[in-house]
Amino acid sequence: MTRTTRATTALALAGAAALLLAACSTTTSADPTASASGGPKKDPAASCKAPATPSTDALKIGTILPLTGSLAYLNPPAEAGVGLAVEDINSAGGVLGKNVAISPATDSGDSNDMTVSSSAATKLVNAKVPVVIGAESSSVTLNVIDQLTSNCIVEISPANTATDLSGYSSYYYRTAPPDSVQGSALGQLITGDGHAKVAFLVFNDTYGTGLRNSVQTAIEASGGQVVYGAKGKGQEFPPGQTTFSSEVTAALATKPDAIVVLAFDETKSIIPELKSQNADMKSIYMSDGNTADYSKDFDKGTLADAQGTIPGASPKGDLKQRLAAFYKKSSGKDLADYSYAAESYDATTLAALAAVKGKGTDSGTIQKNMAAVSGADGGTACATFKACAALLTSGKDIHYTGPSGIGPFNKKNDPSSAYIGIYKFDGDNKPVYKSAIQGSAK
Repeated sequence: MTRTTRATTALALAGAAALLLAACSTTTSADPTASASGGPKKDPAASCKAPATPSTDALKIGTILPLTGSLAYLNPPAEAGVGLAVEDINSAGGVLGKNVAISPATDSGDSNDMTVSSSAATKLVNAKVPVVIGAESSSVTLNVIDQLTSNCIVEISPANTATDLSGYSSYYYRTAPPDSVQGSALGQLITGDGHAKVAFLVFNDTYGTGLRNSVQTAIEASGGQVVYGAKGKGQEFPPGQTTFSSEVTAALATKPDAIVVLAFDETKSIIPELKSQNADMKSIYMSDGNTADYSKDFDKGTLADAQGTIPGASPKGDLKQRLAAFYKKSSGKDLADYSYAAESYDATTLAALAAVKGKGTDSGTIQKNMAAVSGADGGTACATFKACAALLTSGKDIHYTGPSGIGPFNKKNDPSSAYIGIYKFDGDNKPVYKSAIQGSAK
């Protein structure tokens, strides 16, 4: 590997990345606020508003999570996060004195078959739920967001990171940061490790190309060079592809000293191909879409010392134990992954607190109060639904500070700040949390 003068200690890397992250913005090649005619795009929820008399019905929260498809491994932590939050809300007296229910729980599928998410969105609209938690995939959300928000449903994703979704609708929020934040962190990690020539193996998907663009910007800003898979080169592969001999051969021919794999389930075919062509597996980098447990997929040591990033704080201590216990109780299975569990917990809690603040469980009332309970207007810091609800009941403003560690919602309904976790794969091909960098989004 070619080393550059940017190779530093881990502490210096964290500091440099934090500085870059603090200055990053949510730029995107496709402006979601622009229509096909070039003018401003109309908010799908433009006609939605809070009723004069808020509803006091029991709060129902729908979910649109990947029960099937290439992202199905992300369902258990999201399901645990939402379910545990509802359990905590109800143990604290519920919302307006009534228990919260999760209904219906629908399957988002993945971007390989959008009919699955379209059907789920129809089911959620017909159920007249005021709030939906999901989807995990940005491409899936872009498929259903107009349908959900035009029907005045508040959609809160715990995992969407595509920059195209920033400010898309007044009824859309997310508790995960946009890719500009993760892209900056990943790019700084790569160049901070001393890599100057970088190749991308990236699928042609909103998530993949958007994140690639952000990582490329960070790499080039640090003096690095993208030698394969760069923006505008047309070297992406389609989602769902299963063989990658030609792509890996072409990438390795450029003699990169780091390879970034941005894909979902396709990773299970890409990694063995890289291994068979003698790629340096220690110089492989991945992101939240594929920084996962591969202990049952690859031979021991295949990914040892490869690295990846996942937006969000890694659940710790009591929360991690409670998430695992809840999932075991509800499904009978062990919880093997915690990706976006904290973000799912916070998305659910924020929706419930917005209902408490507005004294109504309808979507308009919840939307009207989402930013306020996140701390956008200041307020007393509180870390649990019980503590925050008590403050709201006494007439005080609050700043909910949940386990995901995100900052208040900004004007685009993105977290104003968030953590990016840095992971390194062990000898069993499992990602192990190492550290986190906090970055800001504008």
